[in-house]
Amino acid sequence: MKNSKSRLMSGVTRRSVLQNLAAGTAAAALPMSLTCPAFAQDYSGQKLNWLVTQPRIGAATKLKEMFEAMTGATIELTAIPYDASESQATLDVSSGANQYDMIDYWYASIGAMAENGIMVDITDKIEAEKDYIQPEDFLEPFSDIYMEYGGRRYGLPWDGDAHVLFYNQELLDANGFGVPTTWDEYYDATKGITEAGKADGKYGAVIMGVNIPVALGSGFVNRVAGYQGRLLTKDNQSALLEDIQLICAQQLEKVVPYCFPTPAEVGFENGIPAFLGGNAAMIEFWTDLGIHAENDPNSAIAGKWGVTSLPVGVAGQKPRAALNAGWGLGISTGSQNQDLAWEFIKWATSPAVQLEVSSTPGTFSDPVRESVMTSKEYTVFAPKVAEAQIAASKDFMPWPKIPESPQLMRILTDELAKMMAGQQNYQETMEVTDRQWKRLLG
Repeated sequence: MKNSKSRLMSGVTRRSVLQNLAAGTAAAALPMSLTCPAFAQDYSGQKLNWLVTQPRIGAATKLKEMFEAMTGATIELTAIPYDASESQATLDVSSGANQYDMIDYWYASIGAMAENGIMVDITDKIEAEKDYIQPEDFLEPFSDIYMEYGGRRYGLPWDGDAHVLFYNQELLDANGFGVPTTWDEYYDATKGITEAGKADGKYGAVIMGVNIPVALGSGFVNRVAGYQGRLLTKDNQSALLEDIQLICAQQLEKVVPYCFPTPAEVGFENGIPAFLGGNAAMIEFWTDLGIHAENDPNSAIAGKWGVTSLPVGVAGQKPRAALNAGWGLGISTGSQNQDLAWEFIKWATSPAVQLEVSSTPGTFSDPVRESVMTSKEYTVFAPKVAEAQIAASKDFMPWPKIPESPQLMRILTDELAKMMAGQQNYQETMEVTDRQWKRLLG
């Protein structure tokens, strides 16, 4: 795609990456184009503090080790829960503690952090170094959506998250079901497989229903995306009581009794093993799960799994990916070492380093660059995953990015959790959430 693609990725193969990782010597053995920016310097004695969400800790640790070996600098990681990045970063700056230099931010929170002065505006930095950064190489779903608010840019994408549908072909075949293309077909398959296999510990689907926006909230948004719905109107008012969103809530509610138990308590730590262990036929998840399905030594479904677009609402509709989660790297306005933080961020999101991280099992990191996603190295490493990612990048539904977004999604998830627990039905859930959203949005 770009001349820089061949320059940065020359000599980097799936085999060399994995062998280096397995030997624990990646930083020392990787080609200079992968480990060292053209302006590499000795930063010995300097330290960076990085606020990282827990799901990103594997990728962050890999980058930390590489950067430290390359520059002599030290990076300290502070791991926090999925949904605490915005609140923790805001508290750090507003309290004057100014402990963190880099922020691993959820893209839906970029509006809140920009408005509150938590992240540095890097628009001019990107423009000044665009030949190195290659912003045009960032995939469309992750460029403006992850980076921009109010016409300015506050971060660079480093994990491109979109949900797709993974399935266990063996379980589907054994129960006489094809790969579902609509949410009604998904429900029928989930119900049928669970009714037939529950006694033997086999279930139709895993729903991550733990009360966290990027888990339970994603389950709802997946259905909204499939039905071509929306969360907010064009003037940023609640659209939750529109017919489509009500249907989506009902679709989620009715499948709960037939999912891997207990949906309201299922998150990463038990949902992933259920699917990889061959105990569930389907799971809505981020594209990187395919790497683990095929390469994880504990996977019981290697060679038996497949991946496809999320189901649609009505047969014949065009599939649409939901941009659930999704992370960027920003610089805290409270950082005492903003120059070095910038050097790290632009290196960490460069094409060759992104190829390294995306091709490493255990990082749960998806490509954010076209040159990585379409590279021979990545498509050989993860052919089915790459195909799903390419499809997901064509049509997509992002979450809102307005300053109120983190609160909106928190409210929605809290009410969905009550629905998952049987405390209220889908109609009540949407009505209560809508009232709260209207109060917040004014």
